[in-house]
Amino acid sequence: MTITETSPSRTIDIETLSFTSGAHMLLKRALRDLPAGGRLGVRASASDFAVHLRGWCREQGHDFVEGDGQFVAWIVSGAASQGRWRGAERAGESGARENGATPVAAPPADWGVAARGAAIEAGGPAFHYPLQTKERVWAENLPKLYAQAAASQWNPQTAIDWNEPFELDEEVERAVTQVMTYLIENENAALQAPARFIAQIHPHFREALQLLAVQIADEARHVEVFTRRATLRGAELGLSTVGGRQSLKTLLDEPDFALASFLLSVMGEGTFLNLLWFLERYAPDPVTRQIARLVAQDEARHVAFGVGHLQYQLASDPPLRERLAMAVARRHEVLSHTAGLNEEVFDALILLAAGSWSPDDIAAGYARAQTLKDEMRAGRKARLEKLGFSDAQAAELSALHTRNFM
Repeated sequence: MTITETSPSRTIDIETLSFTSGAHMLLKRALRDLPAGGRLGVRASASDFAVHLRGWCREQGHDFVEGDGQFVAWIVSGAASQGRWRGAERAGESGARENGATPVAAPPADWGVAARGAAIEAGGPAFHYPLQTKERVWAENLPKLYAQAAASQWNPQTAIDWNEPFELDEEVERAVTQVMTYLIENENAALQAPARFIAQIHPHFREALQLLAVQIADEARHVEVFTRRATLRGAELGLSTVGGRQSLKTLLDEPDFALASFLLSVMGEGTFLNLLWFLERYAPDPVTRQIARLVAQDEARHVAFGVGHLQYQLASDPPLRERLAMAVARRHEVLSHTAGLNEEVFDALILLAAGSWSPDDIAAGYARAQTLKDEMRAGRKARLEKLGFSDAQAAELSALHTRNFM
């Protein structure tokens, strides 16, 4: 194919290519930059090419002019040929470069599932996304967190040395199994909570969707490794209490994304981090310590997004802070009649921190478990202060958090 500029006209030689073999692609390319009224001379040797060309011009909004001996025809570019894309707008900027995410504040409903930065043809269907504004889903650290999350995925089969030898007393192994059972239950809820909201987010905020998708994958992986460790020595799983499940149900019942993120990530998973660090320090075997360390790395990202997202939303919606406080108080009231943390779980933590059944070691283990609760309370308070709560407010809300930790 040859294209020759002879402004204001242009010529193209299609050679033997027919419309049944892709000739339209070369014609569209040649016409792409021609203004309305510009002329394209077409040479071609395929039989009946002029007949097919005439019909194609009619469909595309161009004028067809019979050619002379040199050209099969002339195409006069018509303004109507651009009609489909008249009024098209860019769906923001692509933001493909690192830290180059530039979503608009409130993408229109008809952008729907279109790629950010694409040219949007006018007149498309409206999509309904309850979470369709930037302030409700964004965080300043979101692109960075997604990049970290994508780069930090680990394989349960290879990241943990499941065959590393160790021997535990039967009662200590049972304590590990009980703690793992508790962790599985909590991670099931932590998996389902973001899954409820992911389809509500406008795809224009792709980093939010991507990060939550990775977060769901994280939680699924955590359930896998906790289950595998619980049954590593052939034990059955431990106990699941009504109070524990009721506590987690309040997370899944919360219909508001901001409040659910606050209760799960800022309050619950932040507290969960302290528990994982505790296990990394006091777990009686190397496999459990490896698991605690890897899971804590993932959970730290989840907490960072929860805090960052709420900081971003609070900057434009300060009254949200009062709603967050009310959510904590409301959850506390709902759970006031429950027993709180499974006693078997707390006793298991004491035993793991003690390392033996000697009275002195049990006393030390008990003190360490109490220190864990103090660290959990202080961590919640620090995160609440990051969200703008006063020292007194943060302390009060931290103390109201569920005794079930998550």
